[in-house]
Amino acid sequence: MASRARGSHSGGETLFGAAARRDPSAKGHVPLAERMRPHRLEELVGQAHLFGPNKLLTRAIAGDRLPSMILWGPPGVGKTTLGRIVAEGTKAEFVLFSAVLGSLADLRQIVGEARERLDYHGKRTIVFVDEIHRFNKAQQDAFLPHVEAGTITLIGATTENPSFAVNAALLSRCKVFRLETLDEKELTSLLERALADEARGLGARKVRATPDALTAIARLARGDARRALTTLETTVDYLDTAGEQELTADAVIAGQSHDPLLYDKAGEEHYNVVSAFIKSMRGSDPDAAVYWMMRMLDAGDDPLFVLRRMLIFASEDVGNADPRALMVVEAADCAFRRIGMPEGLYAMAQAATYLAATVKSNAAGKAWQRARALIEQHGALPVPKKLRNAVTSLMKNEGYGQGYKYAHDFEGGVVPGETYLPDALVGEAIYEPADRGEEARIRTRIEGLRAAVQEKKE
Repeated sequence: MASRARGSHSGGETLFGAAARRDPSAKGHVPLAERMRPHRLEELVGQAHLFGPNKLLTRAIAGDRLPSMILWGPPGVGKTTLGRIVAEGTKAEFVLFSAVLGSLADLRQIVGEARERLDYHGKRTIVFVDEIHRFNKAQQDAFLPHVEAGTITLIGATTENPSFAVNAALLSRCKVFRLETLDEKELTSLLERALADEARGLGARKVRATPDALTAIARLARGDARRALTTLETTVDYLDTAGEQELTADAVIAGQSHDPLLYDKAGEEHYNVVSAFIKSMRGSDPDAAVYWMMRMLDAGDDPLFVLRRMLIFASEDVGNADPRALMVVEAADCAFRRIGMPEGLYAMAQAATYLAATVKSNAAGKAWQRARALIEQHGALPVPKKLRNAVTSLMKNEGYGQGYKYAHDFEGGVVPGETYLPDALVGEAIYEPADRGEEARIRTRIEGLRAAVQEKKE
């Protein structure tokens, strides 16, 4: 679904929307976050790394020379607002296109009109696509020839990492700009502006706000301007019902219900938190490990997913340096399945802190990776005849099993100098134990066995 804006008009604004902006009595029907949306770059809060003096985007907008781009950032940092600011100042035709409601037929119509506009009037068309990550590959591919030919300038907005959410062909034709979350100072400035603005904000309601109250709202917003303004508006409404005019931190808390730490479990932030959890355990920081674990669980992640990650970690990052690690996590997984939530958190916290605090080794992972590399390099090498089972007379006659020595018949259960790899790989060191934890003892033993093989070869 597309809406069009020409010249300085805001994209897709309706007659009633324009009336609401002019009529203060109608403001209550439009959310504060929408009323306070900036219309000029000078009003934009934050993103100084993109919109400061002499920055690329500032010059591109001022000079009406916008490249196709992807605006990437979390909710409430100004992606759609930037699109509307472009609509206010650009000389190009501006078209808003919804990745949720728009169809390929709509896109074909937009491109046809853009081509005609360019050919007959010399006027460019900017297509702003909100939530471009919701397009599948075929839909994204439909933009390619038109972006490449310059028929349209594409501005895509996404909360997802473009490396994963936008296909490579389209991404290579666009400049990616990362919009950062707003800090508390920036959000506080925005809140103060909203409280003072009588035309678009809450200035007419004469609410007095303490610094602590604005700080509390900024912290609740977690970098999201839309959430900050919505929280301010609902809190001021709460004050109205209570017959008060001073906005305090206590009023902010009283006016809000529990705000869960939800995130899209298929989105980038999910993977960011999972990554922080694993790297905290690998870095031997039990405090951070249990913190990130609780972030995942409180945001709605499946505890069995978290336990599965710890099971993998126990072998991948601890391994034989502490063989008990795998048993601890297995026991925690079993215990959780028996007792469930919330008591199961004790077992999960025990496992996470144990994994973080114990000695680490990635030798097991390196071992299977080296083995696979040798298989890819040499192919399926034949099994030495001494290791083959001679289950028929023909096999015995072919030499199967000849020369095999039963390890338990020798001192220490080891045949001195014996080898078990394919002949072409004898002497290859696939498993290299670390020099810490239980693997230090394993390393000493294996080095002795390998030395015996080397002596036999010489």
